[in-house]
Amino acid sequence: MKKVGFIGMYDKTDLILNIAKILTTMKKKVIVVDSTLTQKAKYVVPVINPTVTYITDFEDIDVAIGFKNEKEIKDYLGLPEKDDLPYDIMLVDADNAEAIDIFGLENAGKNYFVTAFDLYSLKRGLEILCELKRPMELTKVLYAKEIIKEEDDYLNFLSLGYKVVWSEVKIYFPLENGDWTALAENQRVAKIKFKKLSTQYKDSLTFIASEILNDTSENQIRRAVKIIERGV
Repeated sequence: MKKVGFIGMYDKTDLILNIAKILTTMKKKVIVVDSTLTQKAKYVVPVINPTVTYITDFEDIDVAIGFKNEKEIKDYLGLPEKDDLPYDIMLVDADNAEAIDIFGLENAGKNYFVTAFDLYSLKRGLEILCELKRPMELTKVLYAKEIIKEEDDYLNFLSLGYKVVWSEVKIYFPLENGDWTALAENQRVAKIKFKKLSTQYKDSLTFIASEILNDTSENQIRRAVKIIERGV
């Protein structure tokens, strides 16, 4: 099972679900684990009878909420501790250093640091990275209205001395009203739809999916995105 971490204080729920939708459309079995303190997925992902901990199916994605570690997920699924979880990919939403440690994200196949450039998201996100126990390679996922080198330089400056190895790759998502309106509408109707998302937003989703599925061509992933757009 490939494990991928999405780390930071910025709201990552829609991002992770959208990526998971691409992966399941590519016939991968995916679990999304919300290990955040706020557990936003509890309020975004529909469920009939929520409990303290549960796994619910949403658009062919298993979404796990309230679990402190992988053992609790295995117990919920009735699996022995020695068994592997029955998924191809686990996407972990983490907003605290404890979750990074408990879910073993320091050894994950890929990790992303997700932030905008408002000071709360930036500095609270960096507080998480400050507590890393070992060096960790991270790819920046940056939400911004414009791609400004000074903002990236500021992030690099703030993280000096941390156990962070930044990837040379940077992934940008546009902060534009059209995307946020589309995402809010998706939440209201409890669906994952791509049709009204901007081309740049979909291109960034495609790029992340291609990094996760590093044995799959980008053209195949783009075809999966087209399928989601058509609602097939």
